[in-house]
Amino acid sequence: MAAITRAEILHVAELARLALSGDEVERLGRELDVILEAVGKVSELDLTAVEPTSHPLDLVNVCDVDEPRPSLPLADALENAPAAENDFFRVPPSATPPTS
Repeated sequence: MAAITRAEILHVAELARLALSGDEVERLGRELDVILEAVGKVSELDLTAVEPTSHPLDLVNVCDVDEPRPSLPLADALENAPAAENDFFRVPPSATPPTS
């Protein structure tokens, strides 16, 4: 697997809005090269008889039975709210308008 370039590190840092110093870019480059080398070793294995899987163990989704029950009383729900108005939580307006 090819080594990651400085330009690629800077591009990903820009996408993530990270300000990296020159030392951090160099350190990350070395660390990412080690990771890519380890991942590249998988391609050396003969995996033709290995079935694709998303997880090595069988996962079981354990859920409680969904049974109706009384809701939390409104007074209890609003008890620790910093502010309430007309039976709703009062929150300050957003600093930036929502985008559609």
